[in-house]
Amino acid sequence: MPNHDQFQPMRSRGRARTREDRAYIADRGPNVFAEYAAKYGLTPPGEEAVTDDPPYGDRWTTWDDSTAGQRGPRPYPDWVVTELGAVDTELGILKTGKEADVFLLERSVPDTGRATLMAAKRYRDPKHRMFHRDDGYREGRRDRESRVNRAMAKGSAFGREAVAGQWAHAEFAALTALWAAGVAVPYPVQIVGTELLMEFIGDADGGAAPRLAQLRPGPDELHDLWEQLAGNLTVLALAGYAHGDLSAYNLLVQDGRLVVIDVPQIVDVVGNPHGREFLDRDVRNVGGWFTARGLDPARVGELSDALARDARLA
Repeated sequence: MPNHDQFQPMRSRGRARTREDRAYIADRGPNVFAEYAAKYGLTPPGEEAVTDDPPYGDRWTTWDDSTAGQRGPRPYPDWVVTELGAVDTELGILKTGKEADVFLLERSVPDTGRATLMAAKRYRDPKHRMFHRDDGYREGRRDRESRVNRAMAKGSAFGREAVAGQWAHAEFAALTALWAAGVAVPYPVQIVGTELLMEFIGDADGGAAPRLAQLRPGPDELHDLWEQLAGNLTVLALAGYAHGDLSAYNLLVQDGRLVVIDVPQIVDVVGNPHGREFLDRDVRNVGGWFTARGLDPARVGELSDALARDARLA
């Protein structure tokens, strides 16, 4: 049995400090905080904190976060700021939607006066997105991985995430292709994750261009806008596409120039079995706005037939 009357000192868990150890600790005492500050990024009392934040704004430019395939077509327009020392500043919200919100963003280079305004379209996280008619739009648009296709078909969490990413990248790819083809769309600057940065359609003070639905054009302006619309839809049809959700609310008019926006659901009218229906519906929807303001209704049907021929559907 143990002898509880006999005292036995506990053994040390490590080497006992020697006289030399204690002398070393005493000598480096004043430098201990400096060593920890350097190691963990701490700021000594009384000194101004040093951070990696930009001198103003919300973040450093994300230009370098995009690869070559995630940037707009070359040559880049002169107004695109590519300097890596640029700063992004969010100036407010331009539009809210079911799938994404659009913000006004300024990208500027400190101490140079060089700055540009852009529209930042940010697709929401899967829990807050409300994608409408996903299945119909995605027919003919498949992911390369069968696992992703199965997940999207089942509507799993992974599948919803894949759908959201597909929408963002589909819009960037569509804008890139349409810009290169000559369709009047905002220039796609870059995409990072599910944030799409594009040309801001508006004035230098941040005032957005009005939607077509907000205008009250006279006969001459109405005719000119219709001709611009027909020209843009013709280029789309020749490339084998329909907008898929066209209306007077996703057409902007800046200084008389019609600009097509909101193209994530662009439809491959050849690969999609309902391609002709999407094409006709686009013309019918926006055509109703024009006929209500004096356009000859016959021109709407004529445009639908012409686009079907251009897309080789008739």
